[in-house]
Amino acid sequence: MPTSARTYGQFCGLARALEIVGERWSLLVIRDLMLGPKRFDDLQHTLPRIPVSILTSRLNELEETGVIRRRVLSQLDAGVVYELTEYGCELDHIVLDLSLWGARSLNYPKPDDVFTLDAAILSLYTTFQEEAAAGVHVNYELHHFGGEMIVHAMVEDGALKASAGSLPAADLVIEPQGPAMLDLLNGKLSAQDAISGGKVRLEGDPAHLELFTRLFHIPPAPEREAGLSVR
Repeated sequence: MPTSARTYGQFCGLARALEIVGERWSLLVIRDLMLGPKRFDDLQHTLPRIPVSILTSRLNELEETGVIRRRVLSQLDAGVVYELTEYGCELDHIVLDLSLWGARSLNYPKPDDVFTLDAAILSLYTTFQEEAAAGVHVNYELHHFGGEMIVHAMVEDGALKASAGSLPAADLVIEPQGPAMLDLLNGKLSAQDAISGGKVRLEGDPAHLELFTRLFHIPPAPEREAGLSVR
């Protein structure tokens, strides 16, 4: 374990996990490597508020604990990238589950909040409902910020493949207005109301928007109960 990392002094799997990935920014570094290897500069771009010294420290710590590794690219590409190891890739579902848990408490973004292309892609994986997608074959293209950011989602019988860029074969192109996408995902806005209220611009069969809200969904957070619950 890196000497700079904090320790809890407890013989516990959770404590050990937090010693490895619980430092500030660590999980966001891992999140941004889930879609593939990245250079140092790429990570600076996707994490614009992280100080260079902190990014360097986190990468070194995660490498020392076997979560990520460095790989030297071919001479044609000339450079070093960081990527998840097999051990690090085991965090994929943990990060997605934690992201969904956090999304249940999301409010509307502030003007200076950062929403990256990788975050847009991972939001699809985070909110994807495998059971609802069984037997479903449909493709979506999503335009954020007036088309400045485009991602697509291909659903094939319970499986999802999401990536950046347009998709010529998309069954529906969705361009949400303002916070409409978050409202659609968390159920505050129905597909019908979004269409009738002009909250989304669509290209394709509007019926696919209602299906979208079933395939990608943020369940509501349970109401808080008074007192402690001991199980």
